[in-house]
Order: sequence, then structure tokens, then C-alpha cells
Amino acid sequence: MTATTTTTGPEPSASPDLSKPVGDPPLLEVRNLTVTYGGTVPAVRGVDLRVEAGQKLGIAGESGCGKSTLALALLRLLPATAKLTGEILLDGEDVLTMKWGRLRAVRWAGASIVFQGAMHSLNAVHRVGDQIAEPILLHNAKATPAAARRRAGELLEQVGLPAARAQAYPHELSGGQRQRVMIAMALACDPRLIIADEPTTALDVMIQAQILRLIEQLVADQDVGLIMISHDLAVLADTCDRLSVMYAGRVVEEGPARQVYAEARHPYGRALSAAFPRIGDPASRRAPRGLPGDPPDPAALPGGCTFHPRCPVALDSCATEDQELREAGGERRAACVLVDTPATDDSRNTA
Repeated sequence: MTATTTTTGPEPSASPDLSKPVGDPPLLEVRNLTVTYGGTVPAVRGVDLRVEAGQKLGIAGESGCGKSTLALALLRLLPATAKLTGEILLDGEDVLTMKWGRLRAVRWAGASIVFQGAMHSLNAVHRVGDQIAEPILLHNAKATPAAARRRAGELLEQVGLPAARAQAYPHELSGGQRQRVMIAMALACDPRLIIADEPTTALDVMIQAQILRLIEQLVADQDVGLIMISHDLAVLADTCDRLSVMYAGRVVEEGPARQVYAEARHPYGRALSAAFPRIGDPASRRAPRGLPGDPPDPAALPGGCTFHPRCPVALDSCATEDQELREAGGERRAACVLVDTPATDDSRNTA
């Protein structure tokens, strides 16, 4: 969700204020989403997001910060032990209140997901073309098996694979090819929103670059919304328009992707950014810095700001006072008591 920008004169702001609905509702709006496992373990805590058609939103954070739980919650793909509260408005319709038949119709056709780990997501005993054709047949009553197979071949070509690869089994494809199959499957029913959960996991850097450029091109060509989830801030800054940084189930910083990556206002965002080398930047000749410790156990969250046990600039009050997102300049917001204090080089290096 984008922060509201206030102007004092008649001149419009440099970029649109996406926090205020104008005309049609946004493609996706998440309001105060909470996901609790087993009734007591909060995996996602009060998350707000907003995605317009054609917009690319990145979600970053370490493993265990709630990114994948959030992705699965958007289409209600979580196990029955998970309790969801809040609102997930897809084209203005709340996913959380949909009956099963409506929800089944929305999956694949309204929004689709590219899961991390294509080898585990594809069925090992079915040809990939049949797996791409399956959602087409399920969501289009007029489609024939022959037409669905033709469409599967077209989709494979669209993602850079020969149509003949539709006859292959998943184990006959490379990791990058399997990931392309997953993207083709996500596009099969022309969804308006694609959720990509770490789509380049376990791929080498050359294949990663190809997959990322492919996703960017498909989003631009088809004017769909994209939510890209990754632990890699550099990838998200290069791929996405906006970026939300999650920690312990909450969004702790959000704003234009390149600004958050280059000059994060939350200590956790700065730590994630400092963990990646800036190749070709003569001002950055130091080795990437790690962040000591691990994200907290959701079942035993620390009091106050959940980041304070790892924070290099924490104040005494951080151990007792939680922080909500607040204005951090321009279109950025951060959940830090020091957000009004400009970040110095020393504070960025310490993080």
C-alpha cells in the first residue's frame, strides 16, 4: 500500500497517489491481513498491500518472515489449520468470503501463482503439455482437448520453449525450462494477477536473469499485476516498481523499489541491502555484511519492536514500544522510531 503524499500547490505530484482509490478499484487490495496457525502462532500480522494492473510489487525478507504464507493466503491455499482475518479484495471482491465454487473459478483465471521449486510443483508422471492444458479445460467449458493442447504449445513458445516440449516429462527438462513451464501454466487462463513466489530459486545467475526478463516482458505485454517474492533485494529493485520489506510477519518498510534498495529507512531494510555487493560501484569496495541472528519464532515474538534484538541502532524504548508504519519521505513508509532521523553512512554500515 502506497503512502499518501501531500502537496501544497496546484501542481500535481510527480507520481500518482495509489493509496486513494480513483475510479475502478485496484486490481488487488489487502487490508489488515492476519494469518494465524493453530490459533496461537501469528505468521502474518496486519499486512496491507495494493497492486494496480500493470504494476510490479516486490516483497522481500529472510526465510521465516511470512512471505510465502502471505502469497498462499492471497488465494486461500493455506491448510485448514490456518485462520485468516482481514480483507483480500481482488477486483473489489473479497477472496476470504468467496464460496468454494467462486474461489475455484478465481484461481488460475483471476489470479495465478508460480510456486518456488518447479520440480515439486509439477506432476512427475504427466507430460508438461497436459499439465498446462488442464486449467484451460477446467476454466473454459468450450475448450476441447485438442484446442487446449494447441494453446499449451503456444504458451510454451511464448515463454521461450519449443511447442514440442509439451510432450516432455518434468524430469526431462532443466531447472530453467521447468520454471518456464510453471510460468506458462500461470498464464494459461489469462489471469489479471500473477504471484511469483521466489521464481528463480536454485537457478544459476544466467538463467535467473532470463526468467526475470521473461516475467517483466509478459507483465508489460499483457498489462497484468505482478507480486514478486524474494529474499534478494537487488533482484526486486531491478524488477519491480514498488517494494515491501517484511519482518516477523509484518511490512516494516515500503516505497519505490530502487529507493528502498539504495537508501532504506528501516534498519532491517538497510541490513538486507548491505548484504549484497554493488558490482561496478567504486564507492562500495567493502565485502557484503551479514546480519547476526535469525528472525524470531512466530510462537515467541519479542516485546516491543520485533527487530530490536538484532537492531544495531535500537533504543531502550524499542524493547517495549512497538512501531507502526509512518511517513518516511516521498512515497516511503517505515516502522522505526528513528525514521525521522536521516540515515547516515555509519548507520547503514553498522546495519
